[in-house]
Amino acid sequence: MPSLAGKTALVTGASSGIGAATASALAREGADVVGGARHTETIPSTVLPLSLDVTEPESCERFVADAVDRLGGLDILVNGAGLALGRDPFDASTEDDERRVLETNVNGLIRMTRLCLPHLHEGGHIVNIGSIAGRQAYPNGALYVTSKFAVRGFTYALREDLLGRPIRITIVDPGLVETNFSRVRFRGDEEAARKVYEGVDAMQPDDIAECVVFAVTRPPHVNVDEIVVKALAQSSGARIIRQS
Repeated sequence: MPSLAGKTALVTGASSGIGAATASALAREGADVVGGARHTETIPSTVLPLSLDVTEPESCERFVADAVDRLGGLDILVNGAGLALGRDPFDASTEDDERRVLETNVNGLIRMTRLCLPHLHEGGHIVNIGSIAGRQAYPNGALYVTSKFAVRGFTYALREDLLGRPIRITIVDPGLVETNFSRVRFRGDEEAARKVYEGVDAMQPDDIAECVVFAVTRPPHVNVDEIVVKALAQSSGARIIRQS
């Protein structure tokens, strides 16, 4: 496996869950990593923490300029920031929820990609954290499903636009991962969040981080277009076998 020693990386959503695990994993493999998040105090200690709100253009501009200046360039961008709000039918959702989900998951990811592209070295790599929700819809998650279908579409459209340039692009689509994702989705309702992972051996953030490391350490002529990874007990977003 090629070493990441001497490589530089930016990871958004690095304060928890998949983002934090990915930032840590890249650092363990030798990369110099800057992690961006609104709550920088929980970014892993092996990562340089910088404040970032992907929904705010000025925050993104400051973050990229500062990070690239400190790193001296950029080899890897991992777009890990994302969230879901609610598990209600679409007509019970609100425009505020719609704006926050789409601005974070779609516009923020696109914004960060546009800002980072001019700084990517030859052989650079963009990794977008998608979801199996972007491959197959499930009930009562229309806004999140929409956002992740958009991420998958953007990833493949960008692959077409950059074809011929030495930049690799990967989307990683996880299924059920035990993080604070559900706590956010259920607006701090700990009981509702706990039930999401009840009776199932869910994946952990490190499982997804390993997929990212695999993708970015392939030989330069190899592009891993997508990785779809689910818990063994899960076949789709809507179908999970739980132990009683």
